Amino acid sequence: MALDRQRIVAEAVALLDAEGLDGVTTRKLAARLGVQSPTLYWHVPNKAALVTAIADAILDQEFGDMAPPAPDQPWPQWLSDLAVRLRRALLAHPDGARVVSAAQLSVTMSAISELAMSSLVNQGIPLRRARVIVLTVERFTVGHVLEEQAPRPDAEALKGFDMDAFTARHPTSIAAITDYFQPGRTVDDLFQDCLDVVIEGATAKAGPPDEQGG
Repeated sequence: MALDRQRIVAEAVALLDAEGLDGVTTRKLAARLGVQSPTLYWHVPNKAALVTAIADAILDQEFGDMAPPAPDQPWPQWLSDLAVRLRRALLAHPDGARVVSAAQLSVTMSAISELAMSSLVNQGIPLRRARVIVLTVERFTVGHVLEEQAPRPDAEALKGFDMDAFTARHPTSIAAITDYFQPGRTVDDLFQDCLDVVIEGATAKAGPPDEQGG
């Protein structure tokens, strides 16, 4: 099979799925493709370009189709749905949030931002405010998933950890976690609840429709 950029990126995504971002090296990728590392540079000039290509591939799987809000759809709900899709795209691959946050000039992420900002502007949000709202929602989403995908403490890290003492020092935090995660409530609910706070804050800051143009 001929070696081209599409095949290289597809194999890089497969390597990411198998070994995480730290395992994505040009040496390993070349070995999977049955070529020498320098051959890759004809198609992907360096590791940064490879990471960006992987980011675009990850996002394209979820955002193959993008559309502005329907005429009767308020922008807060549309933007919330967009953030849910972004989180889903990042969670679909190990270290997805690390990949997207490390990408340089991602074409697909830029397209998502352009659509989101223009959609808000078209609904009367001033351009500067639209940019701040979209960046806040995007960065909240990526940051949230970065934490979700961060390694959990291993046995070595937990050696000597005293849960009772920790609970005594942080009673409100432990009570809040226990109260929140009642049966049936998941991390998806947590993301949505946190996102709602962000969106509601943005909506309040934007002001009523008759004040948004000022």
